Amino acid sequence: MTHTEARTLTHREPLMRVREVSKSFGKREVLSHVNVDIFPHEILAIVGDNGAGKSTLAKIISGFYVPSAGTLHWHGNNLTLSSIGEAQNLGIMSLFQDPATCENLDVTSNIFLGQEIVKNRIVLDKASMRQTAGQVLASLMSPLSPDQRVEGLSNGQRQTVLLARAMLGDPELIVLDEPTASLSVTQTAEVLDRTLKLRSLGISVIFISHNLPDIFAISDRIMVLRHGKVSGIHAVSETSYEEIIAEIAGAATAGKIVRESALRSMQLESGRGGRRTLSRIRRPRTPKVQE
Repeated sequence: MTHTEARTLTHREPLMRVREVSKSFGKREVLSHVNVDIFPHEILAIVGDNGAGKSTLAKIISGFYVPSAGTLHWHGNNLTLSSIGEAQNLGIMSLFQDPATCENLDVTSNIFLGQEIVKNRIVLDKASMRQTAGQVLASLMSPLSPDQRVEGLSNGQRQTVLLARAMLGDPELIVLDEPTASLSVTQTAEVLDRTLKLRSLGISVIFISHNLPDIFAISDRIMVLRHGKVSGIHAVSETSYEEIIAEIAGAATAGKIVRESALRSMQLESGRGGRRTLSRIRRPRTPKVQE
């Protein structure tokens, strides 16, 4: 996304607004005064270290958790969610970490799991489900057949089945929590391609991941969480790996992280008899400042 496109995005009406959202479990505060806008037709990545509050925020947006404080707004209207079902009825779908599929069923049955089409109130309309499954898979540019058994699919292909399941509700927003965790390089590429396809279909995506190359490859904006608070929100075209890593780690500047890493390398080399001077350390690129 170009600089001009980033500015255009932020001047559009948000699909969802998250305002001053906090979440506590007992005395432990997991999220604190989180503010973020989610725009139509964008991929918003959420990054942060373990325990930063990424999944908790995703579950609040998905209706799994009720915030302890703060508000959500959907299409400009105040939104109170008490269940995932309420969110799904509004067009907010979610796929959390390690979602389950039924290996003894085919792709169609897994896509329609829990939302089967019936006729005469008692008989499964298998023909209609198969036809719809094929159409959804085709919209995602997936070569999967509706008749394939899930037990023979790779983890990446199973993620495609789950994305197809989420598509049945005609969603406007899909939350993906670590969709590429434990996937091979090829399987990860497949999931990233499907995620980009969701955006091209007009669906907004919240993409939670620890993998910065994946995030920079597909996202429009990146939101950094640290200890439950927002450290920064950046257009991908206006930030850098160093800036994002610095905010994740809580460093004052990206250069601090690079210099500390270089110093540690020097110390290791010195211990092995190697020689290196500070003058030989390449100066890090200065992070771009948000306007």
